[in-house]
Amino acid sequence: MSDVAALAGVSHQTVSRVLNEHPSVRPETRERVQRAIAELGYRRNSAARALVTRRSGALGVVTTSSAHHGPTSTLLGLESAAREVGYYVSVAAIDRFDAGTLRGALEHFLDQGVEGIAIIAPQVDVADAVAEAAAPVPVVTVTSGPLVEPAAQHARIVAVGVDQRDGARSATRHLAGLGHREVVHLAGPQDWFDARERLAGWREACAAAGVAAPDPVEVDWSAESGYRQGLRMVEDGLPTAVFAANDQLALGLLRAFWERGLRVPQDVSVVGFDDEAGAAYFVPPLTTVRQDFPALGRSAIAALVRALADEDVPRTLLPATLVVRASSAAPR
Repeated sequence: MSDVAALAGVSHQTVSRVLNEHPSVRPETRERVQRAIAELGYRRNSAARALVTRRSGALGVVTTSSAHHGPTSTLLGLESAAREVGYYVSVAAIDRFDAGTLRGALEHFLDQGVEGIAIIAPQVDVADAVAEAAAPVPVVTVTSGPLVEPAAQHARIVAVGVDQRDGARSATRHLAGLGHREVVHLAGPQDWFDARERLAGWREACAAAGVAAPDPVEVDWSAESGYRQGLRMVEDGLPTAVFAANDQLALGLLRAFWERGLRVPQDVSVVGFDDEAGAAYFVPPLTTVRQDFPALGRSAIAALVRALADEDVPRTLLPATLVVRASSAAPR
């Protein structure tokens, strides 16, 4: 900064004001300083600045290394929301969520001087590891599951998520309201909170509507699994309605039914979950439950900022919204 000040013929303080976009610098002075910065290739020493201000402007994000739609979309939402409020994120994608691995990721972030940490916690073992890892900075967990002890009592751990259970209830009520007397559920892996909550919501809505709820079929999240289960449904006796735990499973079902000459929704209605990009262009366009991932990112960052200010932050669950398209209709 001293070299920039000398070249521009201004004081060290004026350079600082230009860098911090202070309004009290004359335009011609600002331009002269910016020319000197460009000529010298000057970059601020962010580590030194963080030592003085005790603010790094950085947040850490821990996420799963899987490429599933939910965690990936959540990560993008977090990163965009952080930039909106002046933070940049450092990301650690890990494939094992035991306490040791998570602690290693947290230590890496703390060495970088991050001000807070967001943990995308879709699976049960992630939440367990969060409870065991004690971070000295505020932590927000992005999860639809409950905080486990002792995390639930930790003042600097807050939770934000989407109400998966109510979203599943909406999907099931929609099918029951169309007149289906049985709704089959193609469930996701039950070590995922989202899958557990969607299964629970389906059961509750079936019971409330008085429709049959046969044993759920647990699979992974892939379209291939949906396809194989769709073929099996055709062989074993086709239901009139299927609620799939995500849109990829629904896509596999649509392919299987099409191959067997069945029409959706005339022969069988299909509803998914997520409203991922392209769901409106499935054949037919998919009725599904939308998660607002940008809003989830903004809510998580807002909770983290409040925690940084030592405010009490209650658990937040955002709504999921049913989007009705052409893949669901009354049974024949």
